[in-house]
Amino acid sequence: MNRLRGAVAAIALLCPGCAGVAVTPLGAVATVELRDAGSQVVGQATLTEVGGGVRIVLEATGLPPGPKGVHLHATGTCERPAFTSAGDHFNPKNAQHGLRNPAGPHAGDLPNITIQDDGKGRLETFTERVSLGGGSASLFDDDGTALVIHAVPDDFTTDPSGNSGARIACGIVEKRAPRP
Repeated sequence: MNRLRGAVAAIALLCPGCAGVAVTPLGAVATVELRDAGSQVVGQATLTEVGGGVRIVLEATGLPPGPKGVHLHATGTCERPAFTSAGDHFNPKNAQHGLRNPAGPHAGDLPNITIQDDGKGRLETFTERVSLGGGSASLFDDDGTALVIHAVPDDFTTDPSGNSGARIACGIVEKRAPRP
């Protein structure tokens, strides 16, 4: 079983942007419905536990064009209009912010998503810094976790938030019931 998990993780790592690659879920699955400040649905995400980490696929629509920061935030609430109720970035190890910061990253730091001129964007990524299971890296702690899209791109170094600007969309990470 460990070899299978490793093989699936290797496929996910080698081809994180391949839309046509099917990854067999090995564990828990979560979903997120992202809404903007006007309560319009502007995206969906699926988080799937695979081979020692979590695969995240985010589909966004109806957002302003350009690159945008994406983060998992420490609290599973999304009160409009500013979404500050989601708290700081998910950071159980108290690291500094930034995928390029030698003292980072936060567990919730993710790559940017690029929104095209038609308002659509897609992000596929894999992270070993969070879990859909138990432990300190679990996104299902007592107060939950939110997925947030910011107004501008994350610079991947500046603590505490990568200068990623206002929060323009937010959704709560929710467990999905296992398939029969």
